[in-house]
Amino acid sequence: MTGLFGDDEPAPPPPSGPGLFEDEPRPDTPQAVAYQVLARKYRSQTFDDLIGQEALVRTLRNSFAQGRVAHAFMLTGVRGVGKTTTARILARAMNCIGVDGKGGPTADPCGVCANCVAILADRHPDVIEMDAASNTGIDYVREIIEATRFRPMQARTKVFIVDEVHMLSRQAFNALLKTLEEPPAHVKFIFATTEIRKVPVTVLSRCQRFDLKRISMAELSAHFARIAAKEHVQISEGALEMIARAADGSARDGLSLLDQAIARGSEGEIGTELVADMLGLADRQMVFDLLDAVMAGRPETALEITDRAYASGADLGLLLGDMLDLIHTITRIKSVPALKRAQELPEAERVRGGELADKLTVPVLARAWQMLLKGLGEIESAPDRRAAAEMVLIRLCHVADLPPPGDLVKQLLSTPPQAPSAPNGGGGARAVAAGGAVALQAAPQLQTAPRLANFRDLVALVAEAREPMLHAHLVHSVHLVRFAPPVLELRVEADTPRDFASKLGSLLLDATQQRWTIALSTAPGDPTLASQGTAAEQARREQAGTHPLVRAILEAFPGAKIQAVLDDKIDAYGLEQPELPDMPEFAPPDAEFASPIED
Repeated sequence: MTGLFGDDEPAPPPPSGPGLFEDEPRPDTPQAVAYQVLARKYRSQTFDDLIGQEALVRTLRNSFAQGRVAHAFMLTGVRGVGKTTTARILARAMNCIGVDGKGGPTADPCGVCANCVAILADRHPDVIEMDAASNTGIDYVREIIEATRFRPMQARTKVFIVDEVHMLSRQAFNALLKTLEEPPAHVKFIFATTEIRKVPVTVLSRCQRFDLKRISMAELSAHFARIAAKEHVQISEGALEMIARAADGSARDGLSLLDQAIARGSEGEIGTELVADMLGLADRQMVFDLLDAVMAGRPETALEITDRAYASGADLGLLLGDMLDLIHTITRIKSVPALKRAQELPEAERVRGGELADKLTVPVLARAWQMLLKGLGEIESAPDRRAAAEMVLIRLCHVADLPPPGDLVKQLLSTPPQAPSAPNGGGGARAVAAGGAVALQAAPQLQTAPRLANFRDLVALVAEAREPMLHAHLVHSVHLVRFAPPVLELRVEADTPRDFASKLGSLLLDATQQRWTIALSTAPGDPTLASQGTAAEQARREQAGTHPLVRAILEAFPGAKIQAVLDDKIDAYGLEQPELPDMPEFAPPDAEFASPIED
């Protein structure tokens, strides 16, 4: 029988690739191996795999054990702490049917049933993941509401996972409220967000909220070490600590950096130099060396270190940022000595940081913090970041041997310069300093003004009577034209209430048992007490700036300002109390008696 191609026709060659109905390629066909990044390969599969979220896991386990699983969850936290991963674990926990297909909701999903496998593969028809960042409108929410009307096709519960839910519009949130408050029994909502304050309170009140905390550096470092061991990668402890520090509490960010370090690394152990070069950072020991040089006042050593760091590709702005972080850590160790033994701190911080904490005082650390904080702003605005960073370090080196402000004031006060005598024979002045702010306080003198001897006494009487509004108008809105008790002539500004004069007259009548005449005038009158006090304060500051001790302090601390001038003779309105009238002089004790007057 002749075949389709005839007996004498050669058969066609076998196909080189998979046929139309073949499920798998031929074994002799080379295939590209798809690499799965570490962040996806080692994504947590159960609640026990979540790192750093013990409170969350304990609460959810109790909820499943008691059968009190909420209908809506709100998961919040910084990026990469496991919000979406937790949502997927929750979806599996709600829909797991167990190995025998008869199980119910459980906090320990089996991972092998049809629902678990499909959810793990992101292809379950009843677990819908949506991104609110790209679907912010009300039409998107209407689709969700419409989908809740239909029962699940395969699972026990239909789960809607909405990521970055804070991106929804206000109209979209409002449309979701009713369904979110009374969803069908077969529907669960799981929301995730990094901006919880942007979610309306009406939505938050309808959800069970869980705050996923930032993962500590020690937990991240240990987690990365376990993954490196599984990947048969040798990486130093210092390199892991640098990656964990750069991850800033995010497991996903840290795993991405670990992936990058493994890709850059060659045979042998991945060290701190490779990771520092990859991150554009300086080695941690280099940061300690730089801080040592700065605090010892050695600018040549500090600049040598920055030259080496710059040549290796480090950003000097980031280097100073590392110094700022290190100063904060040392200050914490100084304040809480038990941190020297805390395992959550890296070994370098515990050992070298503890040594620096023993040598440096809190005022010195605070001064370095303030200078670095200001210097970082200068670096960001400078045309040359390297030059700006070096200028900051040189300034730090030159103030290293200066005592703190409090100690400097004590030194200056130990040998005070001869101050000029006070005018009118007044008492001398003493300097008061706090944190670089300088004030002069006059020596106390006894003077007692008679009651209601002037307009200020009257205003003070109103203050003692607990009439704040009346007192405020007397200080800020009233110009004295004539003070002749019981006659008071005033010019008031437009914001003064109409019943001001009557209220003031009633108060003075009650206080003095005398009827006062309050006359409103159009004459200019004196400036208000508030403006008089402001002018007097400015004059006192200018006079205080001429004091030798104050000048010495201002020169020792560039940028320091006179904050206030304290004087016991100054009243509550910033004005000097009027002097008492001159009293007649009495005869000296050794004076002779005059002879009697003869008739």
